[in-house]
Amino acid sequence: MKSVIYSCIVFLCTLLSLVSCNSSDKPLKFAIVSDLHASAMPDGKERVQAVVDAANKENVDFLIQLGDFIRLDSISRSLDSIWNEYEGKKYHVLGNHDLDAYTKEEFLKGFGIPNRYYSFDKGDFHFIVLDGNNLYDGKEYSHYAKSNYLKAKSDMRAFVDPEQLEWLINDLAATDKKCILFSHQSIDSFMNNGDEVRAVLENANKHAGFKKVVLAFSGHNHSNYTKEINGITYIQINSASYVWVGKPTMTEKRYPQAINEKYRLLRYSITYDKPLYAIVTLAKDRIDIKGTQADFLPPTPQDLGLGDSIDIYPLVSIIADAQIDLD
Repeated sequence: MKSVIYSCIVFLCTLLSLVSCNSSDKPLKFAIVSDLHASAMPDGKERVQAVVDAANKENVDFLIQLGDFIRLDSISRSLDSIWNEYEGKKYHVLGNHDLDAYTKEEFLKGFGIPNRYYSFDKGDFHFIVLDGNNLYDGKEYSHYAKSNYLKAKSDMRAFVDPEQLEWLINDLAATDKKCILFSHQSIDSFMNNGDEVRAVLENANKHAGFKKVVLAFSGHNHSNYTKEINGITYIQINSASYVWVGKPTMTEKRYPQAINEKYRLLRYSITYDKPLYAIVTLAKDRIDIKGTQADFLPPTPQDLGLGDSIDIYPLVSIIADAQIDLD
């Protein structure tokens, strides 16, 4: 009799353990970073290391970067080895500067990325990676490759091509999970056909009868904001490294001459004194985003007489905390 009771107790404990470990009850967590430009920063190694260390410390389920990452050259191998110190799943989004020296095929192969756009499931969520690095001249679409986009007018850049849009429609229709998107260029303000992409997302919500698409992350603009459009939240993830000003920033007061000569983009940038990234926690009823804050290395934007924004994008050295309700 005692052995029967003992067996029942063991069975119930095992059952309770399995229920408590159910993936649908356990919050999902990931680390997100954008625009590291690690190969072009004098402290690129330290910035990548800080992101990887945070991902490991937080025991996240995956790590994702939103583009403008590192190069494929031999100089960048040490940076890639640091990135790979995070042993969990790592995901990549193509950025425009990733294609300054490479074709998409070369970059995808170099980092083992399955496709220029793709999706994956984790727990109760469906994640979608988009590629906005496409040109459209009014007649046909073509890919960014080896800096060709720099020669195109701004209204011919940053498109999600029709093939990808059709895939997105079908991918959204095939899942009943809540969906989160990642892109380099922002769907809400920078993509030249962002309205078409948003229409696809909003139609998916309409047909589903619930808020299927809840959130879209982007980078590219080296800024930070959260906005909502027709029930979908859009969050800009700030650069891990610097803000691009586009004109001289007195960086001779920021770095020694040898550093400025080696890292030429510093001339037109203001660096953050520490790397920016965020930890995102997904529960059934809400999403919590824990950001990071840095200071500008002087001369600061105020020292240079700059305002609070560059174009429409806030000029800040922060990824702010945010919370999105899923009900």
